[in-house]
Amino acid sequence: MEVTVSAREAEVLSLLAERRTNAEIAERLFISVRTVESHVSSLLRKYGVADRRALSAVLPAAATRPCPAGAAPTGPPAPRTAFFGREAELETLARAVDDARLVSLVGVGGVGKTRLAVEFAARWPPSAFVDLVPVRDGSVAQAVAATLGVTPGPRQPLSEAISDGLGADRSLLVLDNCEHLLDAVAAFADRLLTACPGVTLLTTGRERLGVPGELVLPVLPLPGSDGRALFLDRARSAGARLTDDTATVDELCARLDNVPLAIELAAARSASLGAAGLLAALTDPLRVLTGGRRADRRHRSLRGVLDWSYGLLDADEQTLFRRLSVFVGGFDLAGAARVAPHGDVAETADLLGRLVEKSLVTRERGADRWRMLGTVRAFAGEHLGTDPARGQVFDRYLEWATSTASDLVDRLGGEWRDDFDLAADDLRAALLAHRYGARPAPHRLARALGRLSYARGFVAAALDCYRQAAARAPDPAEAVADLRAAADCALVGTATGRQVLDLLLTCAELAEAAGDGNAQALALTRVVELVDRFDGRLASDLTRERLTGLLERARATGDPADPAVAAAVAIAAAWHAGGRPNRPDQELAAVAAAAARRCGVPTLVSAGLDVLGTAHAQAGRAAAAQRIARERFELLGTLDSTDPRAAPEIGDIVHGMATVAIRAGDLPAALGVARRMATDQLAGDRTHSLTTLVPALALRGRLHESLAQAEALWQGWQRADRPPSGQLVGAMAFAVLACGFRGDRGSLPLWRERLTTSAAGAGVSLANLPSAVFADCRLALHLGDFADASRLVERAFAAFSGFRYEAYARAAGAELAVAAGLPDAVRRLAAAEADVADNAWAAAGLARARWRSAADPEALVAALTGWQRIGACAEYACTLALLPGREEEARAELRSLGMAAPDG
Repeated sequence: MEVTVSAREAEVLSLLAERRTNAEIAERLFISVRTVESHVSSLLRKYGVADRRALSAVLPAAATRPCPAGAAPTGPPAPRTAFFGREAELETLARAVDDARLVSLVGVGGVGKTRLAVEFAARWPPSAFVDLVPVRDGSVAQAVAATLGVTPGPRQPLSEAISDGLGADRSLLVLDNCEHLLDAVAAFADRLLTACPGVTLLTTGRERLGVPGELVLPVLPLPGSDGRALFLDRARSAGARLTDDTATVDELCARLDNVPLAIELAAARSASLGAAGLLAALTDPLRVLTGGRRADRRHRSLRGVLDWSYGLLDADEQTLFRRLSVFVGGFDLAGAARVAPHGDVAETADLLGRLVEKSLVTRERGADRWRMLGTVRAFAGEHLGTDPARGQVFDRYLEWATSTASDLVDRLGGEWRDDFDLAADDLRAALLAHRYGARPAPHRLARALGRLSYARGFVAAALDCYRQAAARAPDPAEAVADLRAAADCALVGTATGRQVLDLLLTCAELAEAAGDGNAQALALTRVVELVDRFDGRLASDLTRERLTGLLERARATGDPADPAVAAAVAIAAAWHAGGRPNRPDQELAAVAAAAARRCGVPTLVSAGLDVLGTAHAQAGRAAAAQRIARERFELLGTLDSTDPRAAPEIGDIVHGMATVAIRAGDLPAALGVARRMATDQLAGDRTHSLTTLVPALALRGRLHESLAQAEALWQGWQRADRPPSGQLVGAMAFAVLACGFRGDRGSLPLWRERLTTSAAGAGVSLANLPSAVFADCRLALHLGDFADASRLVERAFAAFSGFRYEAYARAAGAELAVAAGLPDAVRRLAAAEADVADNAWAAAGLARARWRSAADPEALVAALTGWQRIGACAEYACTLALLPGREEEARAELRSLGMAAPDG
């Protein structure tokens, strides 16, 4: 039987083979007898043997099967020192996480909560470990997302991205050092445990979270023997030559209350002072780490060790030690030099090395970066608070943050993400430390942090940064630029439409106050354009009269000779003149596109082409609409995906290309664009990609994949708790079609129910939705169910409010009329052929309908060729089944698609 043992159990097993007693094993391994007994009991149970003699016989096999270490990239940090004791706590913790999904390790600072969590997480792969020390209130979810390596789409809530990253399988998430974020962590934990039933959450802190279902485990100081073993190990590592004065070491550890951090700090100095010298150094009065009087003795003991360690530093070491406390996360040598008194890198490196040697600063493994433990940083921060140079230090910290952020912005075209993730917490902290006042450095930092946060995928954080930049702007023109960027972030993010419009209207007011008529005109025309262009996204309550007034003000204040102003006014006018949202005026659309092309600004060119492409599509000119969409698509190379000002156009370009490709029956193009949306987080969002993927996959006959994506779309929509859109309803209609094609009558009611539910939520009538009508007509034809054919055909030729799937509905309705033998079938077929030009799918479908009507073999060949050209494998197989002598080939094709044979 394969048995897994821990490294410590393997050591115990080896000593059992030497016939050692429990007391001898404890002395050899520097652990308690009680801990040895626990290991022996565990080994007896694992190997199913009755006594110690039988246990020693399994040594050779056990030695080759150590406990696997967690190797996940998001797992706990790899310890570089031995772990002592805590075996009973580890067993208790293992039982706790079986009984509860939220377990909190609670205890005094420095007592070893983090190390216990690290050791436990290493034994529970897969696990993710998030250190919250550098995190500020409101940024817990961002820290978890960065650790998991997930990036939300512009309109995807961060919580949904985290849920997707953690997945449905059982896993452990550790949130370490929660004491300064109790409310934020509690709220995050509550949401996470609801959304991810497979996740167990382990937190560490000085207080419980207070979340229902939380199981609290107190972490106490080490037992005396484990404290002694820890001290001796760390002292030997420090180069100390200790005598066997066990009593002195025990007293020293007792004076330190056996708090691991205090013991380690003391042991680091044992080489120069010895155990007796250390004991003497602890005779000074003890004070609480926070400076109060009501904390318990363990806090005062830790505080005493830190006071003593600080007292051993020389003046230059103390100065750098205090100043390094401004960094909330790790720092590199250049950052340390920026806050050092003289800014000299060589001098700073020397001082930093001395602080590392004295265990007051830790060098991060595998990187030229350093950090302070949380308790040490708090202690150093107290001393900085009384330093007369405190203001100067924070000014230097701000300068460092500003230059770092600016440098990262300059590097956006290359490798920058890892460096941003390392510095992000300090960039935010530096900005918060200078919350008020219009100063150049805070303004530059806020603007750069907004750009970086957006490029990193944290759209809500970017919006907040741009707002802060506007508040710190040195003049109204800069504030207008910041608020325009904020509005773009709000438009592609999860902000409400009211927030987007308020930001733009504020821009117009600031521009008017500054006397900048062009900036005012650009902001006002943007309001009009967005309301009429993206009505479904904004859901604006601005009346048509109000919008007309805004457009007239823009014309009056802007310079018509300015190409950008002229283009913006023309675009807004074209959208608004149509009379209702998303219905541009046909003639003015051409004027707008021409003005946009003349101005040459990529975002305006894209917007101008969009109004023209929409006009073409609504007039039934599918080929022209597709040509415009391709022209817009070529603009992507000129748009910077890391700049929020380009974000709305980038997303709309890709989504628009997918729309016109579907509208033209170009299934390969539609599928390619949808996959691009799915992989490029800043070029669209997951919802848009899935609402195109589901239909494209269904139409190409990849039915299983289509249903899987539809399931992901449905689950994501439910998690996000957002109102359904018409695109979601359309995707559900194609899921019904895919399910029917597969002959899965058991699942068909589920998908029909989802279609009905989403339509009701979106306020959409299924009788007037082309995708739903198409699915019903095509399934009736496939299943040979003509009982309701007359009503379905009537719906297929009604006037539709949408145009994406209108051609599909018409073609499927015409073919159903022919197959069902309806008296008006010939008229329906002729009407469809006149009405669905420029759609490759519809053309092939009507060719097959003509064969059904007149038994024209050339029409059937044309249908087969058409299906093959656009990769519509399902329709190709169904058409093949109609050819005499090709039935067996058709059945093989249908089986390969997982598709039921057609009855009609």
